Amino acid sequence: MDVVSSYAWIAWLVLILVFVIVEMLSLDFVFLMLAFGSLGGLISGLFGLPWWGQLAVAAVLSILLLFLLRPPLLRALHRGGDPARSNVAALIGQAGQVVQTFGADGKGLVKLANGEVWTSRLAPVDVTGTSVPIEPGERVLVTAIEGATAIVVPTGRTAA
Repeated sequence: MDVVSSYAWIAWLVLILVFVIVEMLSLDFVFLMLAFGSLGGLISGLFGLPWWGQLAVAAVLSILLLFLLRPPLLRALHRGGDPARSNVAALIGQAGQVVQTFGADGKGLVKLANGEVWTSRLAPVDVTGTSVPIEPGERVLVTAIEGATAIVVPTGRTAA
């Protein structure tokens, strides 16, 4: 067991290096806290603690850092984030206009406010599960995206 305590510093250095590399790939502050905990284990080993004491120091320090330091760091990191929705999330709630009549299968084409034309399907709007007939030029609202299909509901008729 004396050999384990003598060379534990090598294991701590390897752990610190591995945790820092994984943290650079994940950017979530979890592995950074584990790296600091391992640093605490390394320092306690340099002061002569046995390997089990080093392990306890590393575990306690890692847990404290995960629960006390990580949440404020994450809040500070996300504070200046862009609140704008993007990709599919930006399409939900967007208005559109019917381009191609919805057939019996409930599918048609809709041109959205951003200029994109999407294959669309009408969402059931009554309790029986049937869709309301809809013609070109009518306004719709995107309620969901399923794959490459926009699920829409009519919002009102336009004067033609």
